[in-house]
Amino acid sequence: MLGYLGLFAGLALLIWFALRGVNIFLASVICALVVAIPNGILLPAALLEHYPFGALGAFTFAGKFFLLFLCGAIFGKAMATSQAAKSIAVAITRGLGVKHTLLVGMVVCALLTYGGVVVFVVVFTMYPLGITLMREANLPKRIWCAATSVGAGTFTMTALPGTPSIHNVISASALGTDLFAGGWIGIFAAVVMAGLGMWYVEREWRLARAKGEGFVENAQDLRMEQLIGDPNDAPPWGLALVPLLLVLGVIMLPRLILGMADWSQTEGMFAAILRFSAAQPIIWPSIALVIGALSCGGLFVSARRKLGQVFGQGAEDSVMPLLNTAAVIGFGGVVTQTAGFGEFAQWILGVDLPPLLSVFTSISTLSAIVGSSSGGLQIFMQTLAPSYLEMGIQPEILHRIAAIASGGLDSLPHCGAVIATFMIMGLSHREAYKDMFVVTVAVPVIACLLSIALLMVLGVGVTPPA
Repeated sequence: MLGYLGLFAGLALLIWFALRGVNIFLASVICALVVAIPNGILLPAALLEHYPFGALGAFTFAGKFFLLFLCGAIFGKAMATSQAAKSIAVAITRGLGVKHTLLVGMVVCALLTYGGVVVFVVVFTMYPLGITLMREANLPKRIWCAATSVGAGTFTMTALPGTPSIHNVISASALGTDLFAGGWIGIFAAVVMAGLGMWYVEREWRLARAKGEGFVENAQDLRMEQLIGDPNDAPPWGLALVPLLLVLGVIMLPRLILGMADWSQTEGMFAAILRFSAAQPIIWPSIALVIGALSCGGLFVSARRKLGQVFGQGAEDSVMPLLNTAAVIGFGGVVTQTAGFGEFAQWILGVDLPPLLSVFTSISTLSAIVGSSSGGLQIFMQTLAPSYLEMGIQPEILHRIAAIASGGLDSLPHCGAVIATFMIMGLSHREAYKDMFVVTVAVPVIACLLSIALLMVLGVGVTPPA
């Protein structure tokens, strides 16, 4: 009984700390101790084994995925420094116009994140531009926040195949699949997320206009707007797209070539590179991101003049997102050592649910507990995924459904990404969380359940064990 009290107290305390803005490193260590002590886990084992270096250790995760975080942050910094990201945003804004402000926000964020630009770079790029659009359209800030979250934090993060997102890479590295696994069902889920998300934000805007609700400016908006600079200083949008297309091309082209013929017995360097790309779900997208960053240096003078500085600052920018995620996973590493977690695993695997619905339930619970989709996904892959493979779920389908499911209940009020987004935009949970909940929790959950229903109706994705 005492162990259960410690487990629930640690989870509740982690959520409370997140909502209060307590440093995640301190919060995760304190909460790990709150869980460990009542469960009879010795302090040396908790703090020196399970939290940092176990199968779900913070530094086990950080070591494995450091290269991807590093290269992603460097590419994001190169796109920001060269103003290529701004050029793409301005071009789409001019093309679609103020009448389609919400669509502008969603499309730009989706394009940048699918191309490998990290989410926080996208938010920092889009928000200053969005201030001008919101002012002209008299658009409430909370609705702009929701629209950009549809593009940056839902379908490009978990559903679309081929993206170098951490969720795609975690699934691929754990299951031995590639970044395109379960592609068709991922595209279906992405269409549902984008369609429902945009329907909701457009509906909210109509209701806001009817109530006389509009854009309310604050001092932070004026400071952020100064970051835009002169839009005419940005490179041509066609040239600005080249680094994104290079990243996606390096990731996708080997897959297309491998699908045309059997290269397993072919000799030569080209065939070896093709096989290497398929076998390395962490290194290959990292190489693609570095190529994208180098292309920024080659194409844009502003990045070329300080390429070393861009790479250095990008490396620094990678540290906090990596360690924030690692800290949550380290806490999960202690939780998984408790009897309560073992009983939860036995219960979820034994409950009378179709296997794919059981996957959805288990990973949604884990992501909700830690307030992190990547953290919940990593815990799931290291603890429960092997059992679901034994139930007959095909690795490719497990890859995609698990990734999609991780991006639903993670965005509860204590989610770090939600808190950071509200801070950047000067919003409170009271003002904006309802809209954020609909587009980043309710809509992804609906998309995942509809995807599972489609798989079950078609009778694909699960092969009953003999």
